Formats: sequence, structure tokens, C-alpha cells
Amino acid sequence: MNKTSMPHHTNDNENNTEEIEEGSRSILLSIASQLTKGTDLHKVALPTFVLEPRSMLERITDFMAHPELILPVSDIEDDTERFIAVVKWFLSGWHIKPKGVKKPYNPVLGEFFRCKYRYDDGSEGYYIAEQVSHHPPASAFFYTCPQHKVIITGDIKPKSKFYGNSVASLMKGTTNFILPTRNEELYEVHMPNMYARGVLIGTMTLELGDTSTITCKSTDLICEMDFQTKGYFSGQCNSVSAKIKRLSTQEILYEISGQWSAELFIKKYDPNEKTSVVGGLLSFKKDTTKEKQSDVMVDVRQHRVYPLSVPQVQEEKESRRLWSKLTEEIKSGNYDKATEEKLKVEDTERELRKVREENNIEWQTRFFNVKGDDYPLKGIET
Repeated sequence: MNKTSMPHHTNDNENNTEEIEEGSRSILLSIASQLTKGTDLHKVALPTFVLEPRSMLERITDFMAHPELILPVSDIEDDTERFIAVVKWFLSGWHIKPKGVKKPYNPVLGEFFRCKYRYDDGSEGYYIAEQVSHHPPASAFFYTCPQHKVIITGDIKPKSKFYGNSVASLMKGTTNFILPTRNEELYEVHMPNMYARGVLIGTMTLELGDTSTITCKSTDLICEMDFQTKGYFSGQCNSVSAKIKRLSTQEILYEISGQWSAELFIKKYDPNEKTSVVGGLLSFKKDTTKEKQSDVMVDVRQHRVYPLSVPQVQEEKESRRLWSKLTEEIKSGNYDKATEEKLKVEDTERELRKVREENNIEWQTRFFNVKGDDYPLKGIET
């Protein structure tokens, strides 16, 4: 197995933006001229200079990159503290990304990515993901650390839409954080959407936006998160505010505010304290009151990205091997050659799909079952 680790970038606004060269901007303008507002971009061939050199199946592992936030959760006795720990884990999974505005490769049908983690305490984590559908796209994934009794599984069904000067990636699908030793306690996670702004005019900027939730019915808790995009004249990048509530009564227990790329603060809710939104952040009327009552929930800048290991010998449909030549050309900056390598993979897949259609062959998933909109790992029902 080979160990690999992603660089831990600083998380300021510069890492969310990218100045596009004139030639590259012209390519984007040419593509945009052929589109109408609301167009689904999944079938549109995007230029390789906007690609992050890894597959979406591998990018999902960003949420497993901080084991110190995952492995202790099942040992937390208090229901609310355990729920807060899951919220902390989720909010800490967004800051890992390349500089600028990049998107991972769209996985082809049957593509898969697998890796292993070896932790400092001797325990091990295992991850497998597979592209279970191509039209519409759907990625299924499963992670577990048996020694610490934790499972993270789910699916991602992104829908990319063109909106003129911006592109939205609508993150459909569900992630489940499961604790088997606590009566299969399940935390259901729905993700925010992603926006690339300034695609045609201005500076390209990547943002998270809209609402997201984490729900645990067995503990009667819900966290409602609001990911706030930066305004033109005010606001702070990467802002998020949230409320942890009783699911049954909607009683607010805690408030969270800050930046998902830096510090997040948590405080017990006080119904007598007036709050306001200033600059895209939940703020309190008196800074001194906030200082006394708010605690740092997490500072993601203090957490290193834990290395993962992949098999040295890759199968033909494993992400690293499948896209190896494209990745090599992107990293070397040879985008014309990168486009050729990308087309080779896509053309091969089109031919395979044509053969299946001509012979009336239905595609069979390898690692995950297909049960309606759910994709449980074969042999393990969760």
C-alpha cells in the first residue's frame, strides 16, 4: 500500500478564488454561449484547466481525513455532546481543497476508489466508493473503523447547473453516520450546495451556500446549518451559522457561528440575548458577552490531513489508474494533452455503453446494492 497525504493549505479567501487567464476565459465564454440558464452541466465537456487532479470518489475521503474527530464519538456518553461531536466532524470536512476553483473528475460507471487508514492507536479504517450510476450521476461510499465501532456511509448525487456568471453544484444524496454499539444510532446528514461565481466576468470564487441539516431521531436532535455566501460589498467568506434543537419541540439548545475554513464557535442558547447577522456571521449584541459564553468548537487549521493508503497494484477501473494519464498532464500543466487523455477515457466508456445497449445488457454494480435511492454495501445492511 502507498501512503499519500494532501497538502494542508491555509484557509483564507485567496484559496477560494482564482484569476482566469484571458485564453482560458475565452474558452469558458465559448462554452457558455452554447448554454441556456439552468442547463444541466453533467453532459457538458468542461475544459481540463478547471479540474482538480482526482476523482469525486476520492474527494469524498476528505470527510474521513480527521480521525481524531471520528473515532472518539461512540465513547461519548452524553447524547447532546455526542451529537455536537458529529456536527463538529461534518463542519470540519470542507476546508480540504486545492487552491482556486476546481472540480474533481466525474467518475465513470463502475469506477471505484478504495483506501485504508492506519491510525496511531493501532486501529484501522477502511473506505470504498463506487460510481453506481452515470446518468444521473450517483456515487456510493462506505467507511468503517471496526475497532472504534463507527460507520459512515451514503451517496452523493450532484447536479450541476449553469446560471450565467455562476455554476451551482446541487449536492443531493444522504450521508449516514452510524454508531453500531448504540443501537445502530444514526445521524442523517444533508449537504449544502456549492457555487462557483465569476465564471465569465470577475474573479472566480468557490463558495458553499444554502441550508444543510444533521438529524438524529433516536436522540431527538437536529442541527440546522446556514452556509452563507459572501455579498458583493460586505460579509465574510466561508461563513456558517447553525442551531442545535430538540427535534420534537424545536427548542434551541446551542448556537454555532464562524467560518468552516477556520474557527467555529459554540454557545448555549440564551433566549434573552439579542443576536443579529453582521457581515454574514451570527453575532451577539455585546462582544464581551460572546467572549464569556462562546467556546471554540473547532479550529480546522489546527488539524492535519491524515494520510490514506491505496493498493500499489490498481485494477483497471480504480480511480487512480483510470485517470492516471489525465492527472499527470494536469499536474504538469499540459492542458491540451490532458484534454486528449480525458477524451480517451470518456470515448472508451461510450463504446462500452453502446455495446451494452446493443446486447441488452443491464449494468450490475460491484460493491453496492441498488435499493431505490439507497445503495447499501453488499453483505452489510445498515
